[in-house]
Amino acid sequence: MQFHTIQTGYFKLDGGAMFGVVPKQLWSQHVPPDDLNLCTWSMRLLLVEAGDRLLLIDTGIGDKQSEKFFSHYHLHGDHTLDGELAQRGFHRDDITDVLLTHLHFDHVGGAVKRTQDGELVPAFPHATFWSCERHWNWAVNPNAREKASFLAENILPLEASGRLRFVPRDGRWSRGALGAAFPGLDLFFADGHTESQMIPVLTQGSTRIAFMADLLPSAAHVPLAWVMGYDTRPLLTLEEKDLFLRNAAEENWVLFLEHDGQHAACTVSLTEKGVRVSERAPTLESLLGTA
Repeated sequence: MQFHTIQTGYFKLDGGAMFGVVPKQLWSQHVPPDDLNLCTWSMRLLLVEAGDRLLLIDTGIGDKQSEKFFSHYHLHGDHTLDGELAQRGFHRDDITDVLLTHLHFDHVGGAVKRTQDGELVPAFPHATFWSCERHWNWAVNPNAREKASFLAENILPLEASGRLRFVPRDGRWSRGALGAAFPGLDLFFADGHTESQMIPVLTQGSTRIAFMADLLPSAAHVPLAWVMGYDTRPLLTLEEKDLFLRNAAEENWVLFLEHDGQHAACTVSLTEKGVRVSERAPTLESLLGTA
């Protein structure tokens, strides 16, 4: 397998919401806020080459929402998905599989595009889209807490296209059909942020690479109590982080960070204070030594 860090731009979210009960005087040392208490976050994707298959993990926020919607998130940056793919010799038509860790708008919005005549269609015309049935049902029948994050226009066109598939969930870890297509791909299911969020873990040789999605939005979130206010079950997130990060530290996994504004990847180690960041890198390739 070959890995490519794909940057699709940046957005802003409230620092307090991103760090929950952690005091601002602590989190602001790691992620400085602006005058409105907003912090910059990345929408970073991972592209995986494996034989004749090309897997994209998450899709960013997309560009089909209204100007009013986007104004709430202060989108900025010069990166685009199409530009990043072109730099690596690819086009969105080349994508064979799209894995959606979960269906919040900043992770799935780019999976659907609006045509010139206003029709909503999959943005990757030859791809199979992978979700989890338990999470899908959670998203299409949203609770009041997450309703604003699950947008029908981001989700239902995938089902209507006939190219939506579900990864079966049997306990905490699963592989299923997607793992058969991409040997070395396992999925860790986490329920603290939202029901059945999928955390892909890929194995290449002796290296394990985990796409952390919203289980670990940034390197600053490594300490267990640093949990987002957006999480629906924060105590469960804490338990899931403890389990996952201890494995990552003991086996020296590389953690791919979707939302960290500066660092695309990090490693962690066990210390007397618990699991802590040991190394950070601006791209996954640089940490793997394949840049």
